[in-house]
Amino acid sequence: MMKVSKLGEFGLIDLLAKMIADAKVDRLAPDQPLIGIGDDAAVWRTDGSLELATVDTMMQDVHFSLDTITWQELVWKALAINLSDIAAMGGVPEYALVALALPEDTKVVYITELYEGMIALAKQSRTAIVGGNISRAPMVSVTITVIGKSLSQDILRRSAARPGDVIAVTGYPGSAAAGLEMLTKELKFKPEVTEYLKSAFLHPVPRLAEGQMLVKHGIKAAIDISDGLIADLRHICEASKVSARIDVEKLPVHPLVKGSFGEKARGLALSGGEDYELLFTGPSDAINRVKAELKCPVTLIGEITAGAPGKIELIDASGKAIKVNKTGWQHF
Repeated sequence: MMKVSKLGEFGLIDLLAKMIADAKVDRLAPDQPLIGIGDDAAVWRTDGSLELATVDTMMQDVHFSLDTITWQELVWKALAINLSDIAAMGGVPEYALVALALPEDTKVVYITELYEGMIALAKQSRTAIVGGNISRAPMVSVTITVIGKSLSQDILRRSAARPGDVIAVTGYPGSAAAGLEMLTKELKFKPEVTEYLKSAFLHPVPRLAEGQMLVKHGIKAAIDISDGLIADLRHICEASKVSARIDVEKLPVHPLVKGSFGEKARGLALSGGEDYELLFTGPSDAINRVKAELKCPVTLIGEITAGAPGKIELIDASGKAIKVNKTGWQHF
């Protein structure tokens, strides 16, 4: 009997998606426009707009350790992860539902701290917390569902990349992975480095305004970087049935990460997850308009090519192919 560890996360997702589609329980009506399993958020059409929905879980000792994260940071990140999925579709968050599983000896003060962190991000993102559930469990887990909407009839999708598109990314991928390594290995850096890396990993800021700006300028394809730049670019390529070429010399590695991790910094930028930056593709003129208007850094790092779906070529400054041992996070 096959185990999920052998099937893998995305093999399991494909299996479940096929079961749901075959049973015809993936939509209310045969002609209902829908984006279901396989993108950053589910999408369905209502009378006035496209509705978006996403859900994510953070499990103690799998996604976080209470030795390295505060309760406020925990739920900030849990909500930010979901908001980032809405951002990756170019949408606007509206409502959040929160399910907590807690050991019975959890101190009440920890839960009030947890909600203080969530309330802070909810206010910042204009997201209403409207309900949820609390249950007893041997370990802490936080599951959040966010409902949102599109600003227009256009949204960002993983399946809209086309050969000739330029590939671009916001911010500095690899910073969160560097922060995780600092915390888990108890690495010591100067205070400004420590603060930057800790914030990158524990306090991600979802790119909501940026996602909406991408839609405004006609960008069609995007994803947020949760599993790692290579892994998430592969999701776009597989969904769009295209290949990609990345110039690794153009990767935007933050100076504090490069100064602290040296040659290892490039590997963190390529394979490190949990940055929640936006990785997107589009015509060069549209990408340049986005770059000119956004306040955050936007870097052009490669091109979408015609070829085997999901194939990603990494090249150095001389055009020589580069191989990496790790391409991103795997749940199983």
